[in-house]
Amino acid sequence: MVDRDGNWDFHLRSLSASARDSNFASDPSLDASLFQSVKRLNELCKDEKSEDLVARVYPPMNKLFQRCVTSISQSRSSVGLLLLVILQFFLDFGEIVLHDADPSLRTFFRSCLSREFADPVIAEATIEFLVFNRRKLVTSFPALLPQFFPLLLKLIAWNGEKLEKSFLKIFPAVMSPGSFLPLFPSLVDLPILVVALEKVERSSGSLIGSGIASIQKSTAPEMLLALMDEAYTGSTIAGGGGDSESEDSSVIDAADPSFLEFLKDENDGIAERHWTSPGMASAVQAALNTPQSDRLMQSLKMAPRLLDVYFSVALRDVNDSLICALIPLLMTRNATIFPDRVYSYELRKRLLEFMLSAFQRCPDFIALLKKPIIDRLGEAYDSPEKTELALQLCWAIGEHGGGGESHKDAARELFESLELLLYENISSSRLGLRQDSTLISSGRGSLKPSKSRLLCFVVTAIAKLATYHRELLPRARVSLAKVARSRPSDERVWRRALDYLGLMNEPAICLSVLGPSQHSRAPMPNPGTVNWSEGGTKMIAHIPFYILAEQEGPPFHDFSFSDVLPRR
Repeated sequence: MVDRDGNWDFHLRSLSASARDSNFASDPSLDASLFQSVKRLNELCKDEKSEDLVARVYPPMNKLFQRCVTSISQSRSSVGLLLLVILQFFLDFGEIVLHDADPSLRTFFRSCLSREFADPVIAEATIEFLVFNRRKLVTSFPALLPQFFPLLLKLIAWNGEKLEKSFLKIFPAVMSPGSFLPLFPSLVDLPILVVALEKVERSSGSLIGSGIASIQKSTAPEMLLALMDEAYTGSTIAGGGGDSESEDSSVIDAADPSFLEFLKDENDGIAERHWTSPGMASAVQAALNTPQSDRLMQSLKMAPRLLDVYFSVALRDVNDSLICALIPLLMTRNATIFPDRVYSYELRKRLLEFMLSAFQRCPDFIALLKKPIIDRLGEAYDSPEKTELALQLCWAIGEHGGGGESHKDAARELFESLELLLYENISSSRLGLRQDSTLISSGRGSLKPSKSRLLCFVVTAIAKLATYHRELLPRARVSLAKVARSRPSDERVWRRALDYLGLMNEPAICLSVLGPSQHSRAPMPNPGTVNWSEGGTKMIAHIPFYILAEQEGPPFHDFSFSDVLPRR
């Protein structure tokens, strides 16, 4: 073997001495030259491509890794960079020395990164290490990154946009069947994670060290003692003495499960996010009432971009069963988002777009998810956010025929929910005619446009659903006739109901206008369906007059479909 720089023996002796010398056993980071020796030995092993050299370096390298791990809690300086170099050696030459790097990688995440994720140097080096080895990690250790995605999100949330570009390169590798669903609420709540980390820093000091680890370890015994004391004595343990009410409100209640859920390091499945807990409510309110920190503002920008990647990967790579399971979570979280105006708008826009894309990809989801969809329709007027969600669901129900021709029972139940929503609005609109002036004077008149918009979508969904499923046509006529007779306060709803009633008298035209779209999975068009793209070359005289821009009276000549279609 050729020693290219003449220091091979020196580096190997330095490594061997650090691996066995008791003076450095407690804190290997005290030797400033050790990092360079390990790094140089790794480079020499790559350059020489000698298995004998790798075999000589591996034993002291493995011992040094174990000593670094055991000394982390007593170390006065970081050993993260040293551990990353050793891990690189394990990944590069593990097959030669028969070393399984998976336990070593997990040890690094649990023992080192969980304590030092807030260190910008360690954070950047870790992301670079993961990016450099992402292909090997995905193929050889596919469960590693999905297991530790909460820790990686803490790292990116605390260090901000400067690491975002690099983090996005490994982000798809974080998604797996086991992490796909738990990852979604974690991304949505990225700003809350920043709020929780900042509260820990204010109450416990720097996050570099054992601050969060000590909170996580001490909470379970405290909660257990509190429950035992309450069960056996009927009393409760005080939260912090008689003067606890005068303490700084930024101190986290360690027994609050909401913060433990946000501060965890490993993926342990979907857990309930306690948005209604007192600790969470006070934390969100404090974040809104004080100037936003730079980290919080950066997280408000990063979360939508991370969701963009999440949804694009989901539509490209994730199977239908997981996407179907995600949609109810999406519906639930639509109303519980960090209450920043721009952030909530950007997130809800992406959530609704993904939901509609998922229904477009697999219309069967509408039938499979009829229960949560019906529940969301029942909450249509609880808040503006729920109104918008119900509106989009109405559009999807009508556009995809309640799941398609093969889901007649589900379509009937969805139709009944739309009927109920329509009849409730008809009855309330009659009462509302006498209360409009009161609503406007009290500042609540803004509800009327959203209500009318929703009613237009409900009427359209009823008409389209009846066009898909002809057995619902008589009930649809009754529903639309009631709207026409009730003459709601918004003329658009009344006019739309009349138009659809007229269309239903012309089955072929109705099927063309309200029937399955060109994206339908039907093998061939239904009989009588008009191909509107060929409208300029066809002639027909029997077209309902209400389509012709409300022209009255019979036409005096035949006309082409180009007279019906809007000109571009």
